[in-house]
Amino acid sequence: MNPSSPILSRRGLWALLLVFAVVWFGTLDYRKLLKPDEGRYAEISREMAVSGDFVTPRLNGIKYFEKPPLQYWATATAYQVFGENEWTARIWPGITGFLSVLLAFFTAGRLFGPRAGLLAGATLGSCLFVVLMGHFNALDMGLSFFLQLALSGLLLANRRQAQPAEQRRWMLVVWAALAAAMLSKGLVALVLCGATLVLYSLLTRDLSPWRRLELIRGIPLFLLLAAPWFVAVSLANPEFFHFFFIHEHFERFLSSGHRRTQPGWFFIAVLLLGALPWTLMMLQGWLGAWWRERESGFQPQRLLAVWAFVIIAFFSASSSKLPSYILPMAPALAMLTGVWLARAERRVLLPHLAIIVVLALAALYLSPRIVDRADADTTIEMMQAYAVWAEAAAAVLLVASLAALLLVWRRREGGGLLTLAAGAFIALTLVMLGHESLSRSNSSYHLAREVKPLLTPDVPFYSVNTYEQTLPFYLQRTLTLVDYRDEMRFGLEQEPELAIPTVAEFRERWAAGGDAFALMTPGMYDSLAAAGLPMSVVARDTRRVVVRRPLLAAESAAPVAPAAPLAESASPSSAGDR
Repeated sequence: MNPSSPILSRRGLWALLLVFAVVWFGTLDYRKLLKPDEGRYAEISREMAVSGDFVTPRLNGIKYFEKPPLQYWATATAYQVFGENEWTARIWPGITGFLSVLLAFFTAGRLFGPRAGLLAGATLGSCLFVVLMGHFNALDMGLSFFLQLALSGLLLANRRQAQPAEQRRWMLVVWAALAAAMLSKGLVALVLCGATLVLYSLLTRDLSPWRRLELIRGIPLFLLLAAPWFVAVSLANPEFFHFFFIHEHFERFLSSGHRRTQPGWFFIAVLLLGALPWTLMMLQGWLGAWWRERESGFQPQRLLAVWAFVIIAFFSASSSKLPSYILPMAPALAMLTGVWLARAERRVLLPHLAIIVVLALAALYLSPRIVDRADADTTIEMMQAYAVWAEAAAAVLLVASLAALLLVWRRREGGGLLTLAAGAFIALTLVMLGHESLSRSNSSYHLAREVKPLLTPDVPFYSVNTYEQTLPFYLQRTLTLVDYRDEMRFGLEQEPELAIPTVAEFRERWAAGGDAFALMTPGMYDSLAAAGLPMSVVARDTRRVVVRRPLLAAESAAPVAPAAPLAESASPSSAGDR
């Protein structure tokens, strides 16, 4: 097999890209938003779009400084242009995930040849981590893309064929990407990039990248792009600086106060799962990179290997761990995998593909047992519906892996690997789409549909001892928190008047009369009902109950004004929200 030979013609490549784009973007809005992350980031952006305040992020009308605003800005703009829906709520991770695949294809192609580039893009675009996070409304995909852009800029600026003008342009791309990464999730972007460059230079004794950093032009560009918002939000909110830079970075890294503690091997397990179905190939591409590249001068494969190591080591040392933290490893590992696959012989590929066939068979056998995970919140009917999707996904992966095995056996390695990538992408898409079967348990969309026609702009809506992250987005209004703080604790310390501190005070307000709604758990509802609080249930599901205060005889005799369009009550500062 010639590692430099193309796998597809130019026309075939464009056709593949078109189909990939249609499926990638066409499935963004199939699922309802999930709690908590998708609802949280969709709602912060919605409130930003409604209020027009692009400086101070707010969640449920309360100051929310845990993350910078780049994704909020992008999503709020999408709302203003295309409307508020699941597609626009997920458009930023969708775009950045799609561009991440294209960037891996482009960068690996420039550095290691077109065959390695196509296989790098195919690998990245069909691994579990990227397909999932590219269709999930969280901040990690955006951060991962801009870190990848900075990494790619550094690689391309230092390649042997780069001319001085090209080196300067790519290094300015690096600084702009670092600014965007800083605006996506904070200082972690600078820490990861700096640590990678230092460790690479120490291990390889290659100092050449330091001489091409373009500090004189790059630092002003970085500050010009990244600093204005941090200055503006600090001037508008003096409490921001300490909370964001000290609490959210250093204290979160060093403490377990966010209840995200995991064992030291946690991210190894996440990597093994997130890289599916390419896990063993990615590990071989990563671990072998150091010995594949021995020539003097700049060594891009070793830099990619160090990058992946720094990310998993850094987050493993943290006391706060979430699976998505190591997503920025994926592009680097995909590029190394593309290099390895482009050179892998038939006798090496066949055992890897045989293992994937076995895994697909196991998935097909185990898929019906998903129903065993049913409980009172996620019913057996929901799980049975999801099991059908899972079985279909396992069947697709099995057919694709068998076809890939047959093609590689016939010495059509490139076609076999692309067949596996296409099958894995379709299978993962089915798994993701099938999750909509569980939406009545994991999203408040259906609850909001029942409640929304009953609401008027000025009616109070309380959230008692709980907060359902997706409900404000689907109701297009904020709620009044009762005896609940959690991630809104810091914001409520600045503006305590925006919430009710105790259930006792809520009961007093509720008993005072007037139309009002409240969200609560079934357990809280039973407790308040047993205490004699007048409530009528207007909507409920397995996790939540929405009640309305019954009108007194005198109140029901009064004329009722027609409901105004809910768009008028969408502002977090509207009177009915507080």
